Amino acid sequence: MKRFFTRGAKILSLAALCLGAFSAQAKQFRIPKNAAEDTDKIMSQKYWDIWNPELQKQIDADIEANRKADAVVNVGQVKDGTQVVVEQISHDFIFGAHIFNFDQLGAPALDAKYKALYGTLFNSATVSFYWYTFEMQQGRPRFNSEYWDGQKFWAETKSPKTEPHWRRPAPENVIKFCKQMGIRVHGHPLIWDIRLFHIPTWLLDSCLTDPQEREVFMRDIITKLPEFGVRPKPEQYTENYKKLTGKDLSKMFPVLAQNLKKAFEKRIIELAEYYGDTVDSWDVVNEAAQAYKQGGFKDGDKLMKSRFGVIMPADFVFDAFQTAQKHFPKKVKLNINDYLMGKDYRNMIEEMISRGCKIDIVGSQMHIFNPKAILAAADGRPPAGISPSNVYNIMKTIDVGKPIHLSEITITSADNTDRGRMIQAIIARNMYRLWFSIKPMMGITWWNVVDGCGMPGEPSLSGLFTRGMNPKPAFYALDELINREWRTNLSAAPDADGNVKFRGFKGKYRLSWFDKDGKEQFKIVNVK
Repeated sequence: MKRFFTRGAKILSLAALCLGAFSAQAKQFRIPKNAAEDTDKIMSQKYWDIWNPELQKQIDADIEANRKADAVVNVGQVKDGTQVVVEQISHDFIFGAHIFNFDQLGAPALDAKYKALYGTLFNSATVSFYWYTFEMQQGRPRFNSEYWDGQKFWAETKSPKTEPHWRRPAPENVIKFCKQMGIRVHGHPLIWDIRLFHIPTWLLDSCLTDPQEREVFMRDIITKLPEFGVRPKPEQYTENYKKLTGKDLSKMFPVLAQNLKKAFEKRIIELAEYYGDTVDSWDVVNEAAQAYKQGGFKDGDKLMKSRFGVIMPADFVFDAFQTAQKHFPKKVKLNINDYLMGKDYRNMIEEMISRGCKIDIVGSQMHIFNPKAILAAADGRPPAGISPSNVYNIMKTIDVGKPIHLSEITITSADNTDRGRMIQAIIARNMYRLWFSIKPMMGITWWNVVDGCGMPGEPSLSGLFTRGMNPKPAFYALDELINREWRTNLSAAPDADGNVKFRGFKGKYRLSWFDKDGKEQFKIVNVK
């Protein structure tokens, strides 16, 4: 543990000291790997009957087949008897987390520990771009940090969760930090059809520019427009509105439809022009399968009623991808993301691809928020998201020939007891192994890293760390996998032609050796 955390010259000294302290605690946590270890104390026999040796053997075989590759590297003539040291320095596979609590934990030491995880445990960070908090005032996007984004503000804030920008830091400093640390940056999201977290409160008002449409809208559709507040509030719709279809709305409000479409396009173009390829990938559309399932995206309609009654451009998924692929550089990956993992999601993706949308990566979510569900899993009654057979079925359902990003995962602790935390760790370890073994998978992103730092409705115990940034067993379980079990380091003798042959996890490697003159040499290679 200590060796791992001190690797990398870019780690801030304070952060390195903080993380170095974790190693002293690591030995007290022992993560059971199979039914032979402490099952009566932590997991039931029924749990291990599901995660049985045959399944574990299959997972190991799939990891070997899908996550490793053979390499041949020529190092030339070497000093007699020398060994070439082969050290993996990075993974191709994405092990990510959102970075929504950047500088928000209330103390420099806590913020330093939090930041130090990026570049050590995590090689990718999901950065917040929720429209509501990114552009609270129309025409004034929050690219750069202001006084209320700094550590001092959060240290003096008595109730962080009541602040509108909690978990929503201005992205510029976050992205600069990620780039400094060599972290892949994933933007989340461009378009999302939900008022509570994404749609700005000013949007409807600004798009009702036609006087006649505004009069009808305020009389027949809505009793009050949303106002800016601590949290965005839903529109107050009339009973008449509930009876109207997307076709009805399209006929009644053609100017509103046009303005909404333009506003969505402006949002995407503005971010594309500002960031270019600085942000490596984006969730272009988030959680639209429900709208598709409800019969949205019908030919000829200009407006639709999305979930929770939100009025959206009728073809917003197609429009968003068309705008994004036109304005972002080709190297930027465009993702679609959802929590619904059924045929509707697959059908929507296939339809968008058939219509010419550049969907590079398919996002899949898995949130187990309920501690009772975690206890049920430990008792051998796993909820759908963490049932191995169900995971295999989900991956098969959404496999459209694109890489799959497990973009948001939550595995909460059962409770704050030692056993409750160990249950979280054991489940996390087994799930990561399963996900890592599946061929189309390209990455896994843990959602809330720190306890008590989720949104309303999300559990307070779902982090890898306590609110005071003390590591929980789940942290050690993932660190053991990512930085030990799944990292290839070895020594090998070159053959007569100077070739070093090895098989290792896909990623970047540093090879070092002494040549025939006794001079130290090194080479950086990518193993694909």
